[in-house]
Order: sequence, then C-alpha cells, then structure tokens
Amino acid sequence: MSEPLLQAIDLECERDERLLFQNLSFSILPGTLTRVEGPNGTGKTTLLRILAGLNDAWSGQLLWCGQPRMAQRESFLRNTLYLGHRPGIKPLLTPMENLRALMAGRREIADGALARALEGTGLSGFEHVPCRNLSAGQQRRVALARLLVADEPLWLLDEVFTAIDADGVRAIEALLQQRAEEGGAVLVTTHHDLDLPGMQRITLGTGGQYER
Repeated sequence: MSEPLLQAIDLECERDERLLFQNLSFSILPGTLTRVEGPNGTGKTTLLRILAGLNDAWSGQLLWCGQPRMAQRESFLRNTLYLGHRPGIKPLLTPMENLRALMAGRREIADGALARALEGTGLSGFEHVPCRNLSAGQQRRVALARLLVADEPLWLLDEVFTAIDADGVRAIEALLQQRAEEGGAVLVTTHHDLDLPGMQRITLGTGGQYER
C-alpha cells in the first residue's frame, strides 16, 4: 500500500466556543478521491483550511509523507493546490493575467498552455477581458482553469462546483475522477450530489467519521 500523502491524527477544532470536530483521524493516499461532507456549520471549510495550512486554531497531528507537516512546510506547500470556495481572482486583471499570477512561484508555463486551460473551462474569447466584467460563473471558471495546468500531487478543493452549470459540473467530475486515476489525491467539499466510483468520505457532525 502507498504511503499517505497527508495524515490527520486526532484533529480537534473549536470555533466561537463551539466544538466543530474532535478525534478526527484519516489518511489521504495517492490515487484517491475523498469528499468531506456534513450539514452546514460542521466545519467542512474549516477542515480544508486547516489541512491547507491556512488555519492554526486546531490541535492534533498532521503528517506530510510520514513526517510532521510543520517540518515539511516547503515541500507541503509546493506539492499542494488549494482552491477556496471564493474564486480568489483579481477583478482588475484578465483571465490570462490571473492564471499567470496563480501559477507564479510554482513553475514556468507557456501562454499557449494557459490559453488552452482557459478554453477548456469555456473561456475562449474572454482571455483578455477584465474579470470584473465577467459573470460569477465565468470568474469561477478562471480559478478552475488552474486545475487544467496543475501537477501538484494533492488537491484541496472547497465548493468546487459553485456557480457552475450542468455541463461544467460534468466536466469537473470527469477531471476529478481522472486525477485520482492518474495517481493524484483530491479532497473536496461540495453541496453538489457528488458520488463517483471509489470515492471515500469524511463525514463531519458525527464526531468525525472516515469511510472508505
């Protein structure tokens, strides 16, 4: 069996003096797709932000490739892609400029590949339009184009289907399935009825239940 990319041991988190989850343990292995689910307010987004290193209000252990994540911070950040439930794009920049900025510090990639990624999310013809002039769905597609040029082993995706039409939903589902089949690991939260073959589940609101 492959070594887990990311391993959580006895995670506990409180918010506003309310316990969100405790004794939460799970492993994310290469080649797996895992959905974090549970009612609103149970800490799905909080969990993803903890895993991404964006929230320090927790206790327990997080291991990256078998070592404490803190000691492997540079490797962890370099090999992890996090997309939040907000697009995270700059409205004054164009889709092409935003995608270049999202890739900055990661790796060099030609404009032709960026243009193909934008085309792949339905933004052909909008590459050089300021994002403030795009619809909410189109702005979301700018962020999702990042997935089409991503090579990070671990993807952490929060509400990835927000503001996406039916065709876009099917395309994202296929992309997530393909990513897992190619050996990547994907952890996703969504209100969409996502149920793909081999998908694992982490269910919050029940004390933190991990299902294969």
